[in-house]
Amino acid sequence: MNRQRTYQWIVIWGASLVIAVLSHFFFLTEFFKGRYMTGLNDGLSQMIPFKYFLYNLYTSGEFFYSESFGLGGGVFSQLGYYFSTSLVFVVTVLVTFLLEKIGVISTPDLFYWANTLIVISILRMTCIIALTTYYFKTIRFQGVPAFLGAVLYGTSVIYFRHVTYWEFFADAMLFFPLLLIGVEKIMRNGKSAIFIGAVALNMIDNFYFAYVNFLLAFLYILFRWLFPLFIEETEKGKQLKLFLVGGIAGAGISAPFFIPSVYGYLNNYRPAYEDAIPLVGAVDNLLLHGRIVILPAFVLLCLLMTPLYKNRAFRFFASSTIVSCILHYSPFVGSMFNGFSAPQYRWEHYLSLAAGGTAAAALQQLRTLRLKDIIFPAIVATGLYILFYTFDPKLKIRIYESYLIICAGITIAMFFVFIWNKKRWATWVIISFLLFTTVLTANMFQEEKLTYRDNGKNKGPAYGITREYMESEQYYGVDQRALIRKVQATEKNPLARFDWMIETRNNTPIVQDFNGMSVYSSILNKHLLFFYLHDLHIDMRRESVSRYGSLGDRANLYSILNGGYAIRKDGGDPVPFGFTEIAREGKYQAYRNDYLLPFARTTSTLYSEENLENAPALVKEHAMLKGIILPDIEGEEIPELENNVNEVTFEPVNATYEDGMLHVADGEGGLDVVMGEMDLKEDSFLSFFIKRKTNDKDFTLKVNGFTTERKDNDSIYRTNVNDLTIRVPSEERIAIRVPIGKYDLRDFSLYTEDYSLLKAVKEQSDREAPIEVEWSGSKAKIELDNQKGDSHIVLPIPFEKGWTAKRNGEKTPILQANYAFTGIELQSGKNEIVLTYYPPYFWPAVGISLLSILFSVYWSRRSRKV
Repeated sequence: MNRQRTYQWIVIWGASLVIAVLSHFFFLTEFFKGRYMTGLNDGLSQMIPFKYFLYNLYTSGEFFYSESFGLGGGVFSQLGYYFSTSLVFVVTVLVTFLLEKIGVISTPDLFYWANTLIVISILRMTCIIALTTYYFKTIRFQGVPAFLGAVLYGTSVIYFRHVTYWEFFADAMLFFPLLLIGVEKIMRNGKSAIFIGAVALNMIDNFYFAYVNFLLAFLYILFRWLFPLFIEETEKGKQLKLFLVGGIAGAGISAPFFIPSVYGYLNNYRPAYEDAIPLVGAVDNLLLHGRIVILPAFVLLCLLMTPLYKNRAFRFFASSTIVSCILHYSPFVGSMFNGFSAPQYRWEHYLSLAAGGTAAAALQQLRTLRLKDIIFPAIVATGLYILFYTFDPKLKIRIYESYLIICAGITIAMFFVFIWNKKRWATWVIISFLLFTTVLTANMFQEEKLTYRDNGKNKGPAYGITREYMESEQYYGVDQRALIRKVQATEKNPLARFDWMIETRNNTPIVQDFNGMSVYSSILNKHLLFFYLHDLHIDMRRESVSRYGSLGDRANLYSILNGGYAIRKDGGDPVPFGFTEIAREGKYQAYRNDYLLPFARTTSTLYSEENLENAPALVKEHAMLKGIILPDIEGEEIPELENNVNEVTFEPVNATYEDGMLHVADGEGGLDVVMGEMDLKEDSFLSFFIKRKTNDKDFTLKVNGFTTERKDNDSIYRTNVNDLTIRVPSEERIAIRVPIGKYDLRDFSLYTEDYSLLKAVKEQSDREAPIEVEWSGSKAKIELDNQKGDSHIVLPIPFEKGWTAKRNGEKTPILQANYAFTGIELQSGKNEIVLTYYPPYFWPAVGISLLSILFSVYWSRRSRKV
């Protein structure tokens, strides 16, 4: 018997691998043509860079923090949403590291991670199909129907959508059936070991999809109670007890990984979604061109056949499928599964699994059907296809949609053939047709819906992502990297940062291997985001959440925050004051900051964050130059700065301007800020409020040579920050230009800067003894002789929970300084400061995990005996 079962599982795993390979056939052919299985946007901007980044970090022995993640950031807390705790990725890292060490592969680069996408996807899908087959067999489905249901789930279009655009999303489809196996073990046998393990693995792998899968598991349990599958099941009171205790135990096991990730989520900042979320709204055409889920025609027909509902299993899965289809059309439900934020449709793998279960349960009951049982369902199904075609304004019948219609027609015909001849070969024809069309649907979806084609709006390859594109100046440019390497080889400041990123790609520093000043991640340190958006009003040249980048060409901030170099392209972004060209490569130039201040600076001049709350951004820059800004202190009197807005005049250009409303009737227009007799200095800082009132779409704002992109008012990626501060080199006119439309444009202020304070601070720092600083990942060491008796030291290390500090061997508090960075009180004389980072609550979480493992072993044995 054991040998037979082993043989069966060898066949299941082999068949799962075959289906996985065939389902990726289009992407495989693309791979051999030199194209990668990834999206132009997040695929290239996040998925591949983060894998490359984390592999290098982990294999260097650093697991918790990187100074190269933007301005610095915790790995578990800010990348837990992606790959830092992904079990699939961890296994990939281990295998890759082993292959590298034994010489099978060279040091993995970006292209290695691009190449392995399809291999990992095939192996992941193989595991999904085999594991889901086991789940269906757990609820007593026969082998072939169980496998077919698993194929419908594992090869569903949502899998390919996930794995192409946001690869880590696909892991949720792997761990969800494992969770359901655990649920079934409790419901049927009162055994909780698998449930505990499944809860722990879900929470370790990804905190966000653990939330999604747990909501889905709750929905599954409710349906199981409404539609019992078996006569004898564990009493519901005991089930609740086992679910509760097992859930707590599993959560405890996951604590060292889950808690830092959740803390990162809570320490993130994303503007609240303020738009109305309807209960019902158009989302997706489930029958003819769904971008998230396609309901197979076979499943639709089965749902309409009332005799099949006599079977317990069919009744359960059919009801789950119907309810899931209804919920699919609810933006409110999409919002609920996204933490009650903007609606996102990431839970529909449950619909695919329910549809797979419906098909599997129906296959086992087909012989009970008669001709009269399928005539009405065939008519209704035909009517539904006509309805979905007629009332979908976005639908265009192309190859993919035509194929789905043909499949539906053949499926209906096959039912009639089966009723006419219920022999075994007819059943196998249906099974073979379902497997064939499922695989073919997956491949056609890859080609028609996932492979990028230029629509005239996006910049990128016309077809697919190629190595040629990745090596172009739009991503991994040869000249760009050569210039950065040249500067790194000749300049002697290893801690200095480069201001350089390719347009819209804030993770350029990760891709091109340098310490930069930009990052793009769904979870970031909220103190840094507030610093950019609210405290200093730093315009990033593109309005968008989940990212920060550059410093708005503001020289004071570069000098304060260790911005040593800037890379610019011919005719590109302006160069900040005080930067001198030092190298050139092709169309790119490198500039060095001649006024870069020391990494660590000491001071006894303290300013209150509260007193500076309504001060102009330039005043705050001066406060950081003179001293340190701290919360909850009295502080020095804030520096004074004259607002010159009353000395200028405003002239409309190709526009009308009245009572704060700018109307550009045609082309491009705006306002000229005319300086008149005002004394010009090096730079001007112009602040104003702007919001588009008409033509609700993205627009470009130009202020002299500075260009920034603003989101439309309906975008879920808008920041809701409309108070801008733009630095431009001083000229007699500052031209504000926007495209045709109406704008709310008001609340102007104008400050000028001659950088005399920056120059004085630079001269003073050059006369002082240098402070010794070493910083690499989660360790930083600072040594200084505080002969001046300064009270504080300030460091451009982002303030983040997890850092601890020792000063001369004794623990000392870390202060939130200059809004988002690190300050420490000093003693007179010699100070040796050591900073160490571990993920938030890491060591208590490790203790909880160990205790939870011991408890789980005890509880599992105890529940097995009861």
